[in-house]
Amino acid sequence: MASQFFSRLNMAVPPIGATLGAAWTTVRSALPDSCVNSQQDEQLHFAKFGRKPNDTELSNLQNSGTGGSLQRVDSFGDDESCGGGEFGSSRHKISEWQAGWNVTNAIQGMFVVSLPYAVLHGGYWAITAMIGVAYICCYTGKILVDCLYVTNEEGQLVRVRDTYVSIAEECFGRRVGARIVNTAQLIELLMTCILYVVLCGDLMIGTFPDGAIDTRSWMMICGILLLPCSFLKNLHHVSTLSFWCTMAHVVINVMIMGYCLLQAATWGWSQVSLRINIFTFPISLGIIVFSYTSQIFLPALEGNMSDPSKFHCMLNWSHVAAAIFKSLFGYVGFLTWQANTQEVITNNLPTQGFKGVVNFILVVKALLSYPLPYYAALDLLERAFFKGRPDTTFPRMWALDGDLKVWGLALRVALVVFTTVMAISIPHFAILMGFIGSFTGTMLSFIWPCYFHLKLKGPTLDWGTVAYDCFVIFLGVLFGVIGIYYSFRALVEAFQIGLPF
Repeated sequence: MASQFFSRLNMAVPPIGATLGAAWTTVRSALPDSCVNSQQDEQLHFAKFGRKPNDTELSNLQNSGTGGSLQRVDSFGDDESCGGGEFGSSRHKISEWQAGWNVTNAIQGMFVVSLPYAVLHGGYWAITAMIGVAYICCYTGKILVDCLYVTNEEGQLVRVRDTYVSIAEECFGRRVGARIVNTAQLIELLMTCILYVVLCGDLMIGTFPDGAIDTRSWMMICGILLLPCSFLKNLHHVSTLSFWCTMAHVVINVMIMGYCLLQAATWGWSQVSLRINIFTFPISLGIIVFSYTSQIFLPALEGNMSDPSKFHCMLNWSHVAAAIFKSLFGYVGFLTWQANTQEVITNNLPTQGFKGVVNFILVVKALLSYPLPYYAALDLLERAFFKGRPDTTFPRMWALDGDLKVWGLALRVALVVFTTVMAISIPHFAILMGFIGSFTGTMLSFIWPCYFHLKLKGPTLDWGTVAYDCFVIFLGVLFGVIGIYYSFRALVEAFQIGLPF
């Protein structure tokens, strides 16, 4: 009887090896490398994204070369500065992994140390927002890139625009659109660069509170360390720095999460609130929303990818990973310190030595995060002022042999110096950035991508997509108004207290 029972059990339960093998195949098919094996699905998804169910025009696309990559037609002529998005020349292509490092750099930034503080004020709703906002930002990134393309009569997807600005020119008009979006992007990028310098100074003074060097002097030292960024020539180099930035991020997370897990016996499971405090929840929401903004870089990254058909796969997985990590980090961090959770989680660390090590790694991460927005700001300035006559007022920065001209290098150095001087001289800069960024960030990441999508793709969209775009625009306006209001209040209170120096 026993033998018959086990015989039937073996027939009913599949072998464990085969089961694990099938499970691994399923998981591997969803990893970024699966883009190699499922390009046709990715291409069809790109074609049908946000379209009516019967809109499958991309199914007629041809595969080129042995790799079977998406045949993308760029209609920009032979100018080397075109076809690569905001980051200029497309001669130096990047893989989907390198593009992913840059997106991860943007959305796994310095805000991560404030996520437990967001859970303190938002409870489980803050954790839900970390996942929901990741989905929305991933969506707006896709539709923004979708606006770069049109479908020609042969069913090919043609890239007729190469930058965020070119989309705005189509929707707002050439003069107004270019100026509005260029200004918003430049403000967002330069303020991000300045904030990294400010954070370096604050972290270093937190590491050496009794040292002879003050905060502004630490900012100057960090500015000197950032001067080699002036020599960056292409996105491949920026991607390498973004990879090491991600590695520093992993080290910090392992250290802090490891400490939190060691304190698991004291976790306050009942301290996480299910109720929303209307006065404190906007603080959590602001931290979460602005930790996911990467749309400003996406046209450039997609334009510089060696295989653009893998863009969706890369964007999906980078945001999935960010949502999982941020929600876990914020939740576990709050469970550890509960009501004593500080605005920056490193201030909760038990010893000055431990805090100093983590702060130093955060400084390294901030220095490695700086090149991405700096490089994007450089390219915006170059496209606006230095493409050469008669297109722009000033001549090109680059010599015919591909090297920077001396005065071009001097301008790049001057931009690093400018961000450092602004970090040193502007009081309460972080609060000021929150005030201005509440407008520029929501416009660039929420409102404009959906508006452009409705404007350019409206006739082909189904009613569900139109409704969702309008919903995201509403959320963008709501987040922007809330952020401006609370940042303005904080700014007024800060100046009533007095200047920090």
